[in-house]
This record gives sequence, structure tokens and C-alpha cells, in this order.
Amino acid sequence: MAKIDKNKLTKEQISKMMACETPEELMELAKSEGIELTREEAEAYLSEFEEVEIDSGNLKEVAGGECNCFAFKPKGYWC
Repeated sequence: MAKIDKNKLTKEQISKMMACETPEELMELAKSEGIELTREEAEAYLSEFEEVEIDSGNLKEVAGGECNCFAFKPKGYWC
């Protein structure tokens, strides 16, 4: 099984990971995605998620699903 590459996670995977409440849930989710995750790693990720509050709009931007750059682009320019 592979290790987690944070740069290759999809917004759906991030959302599912953030919904996990226990290390066991996160480990099972990772396993279903073909990712190897130890209990210690799961606990560390959950700790990171507790520190981050991302609403769905920001999640889309972080995961590359939405461009919110209208303030920086000339009128009529779309990303």
C-alpha cells in the first residue's frame, strides 16, 4: 500500500478524511483508498484536522475546484 501524498489528495478525499472522528475510522478510510496509515499517523492527521476549519467554499478553492480570482483579473477574464 502507498503512503499519503498530501499533494495528490482530491477534495472528496479531504472531505471524507475531515469527517472521520476516530483514528480507526480514518485508518479504514485510508485502507479503502489503498493508503497505508498507522494509528499514530491517523491520530496526527486528526489532530491537524481539529485545528483547521474549512467551509465548503474554501475547500473547493484549496482543492483546486474553484477559482475565486475576480478581484485580480481584468473584467471578462475567466480562469
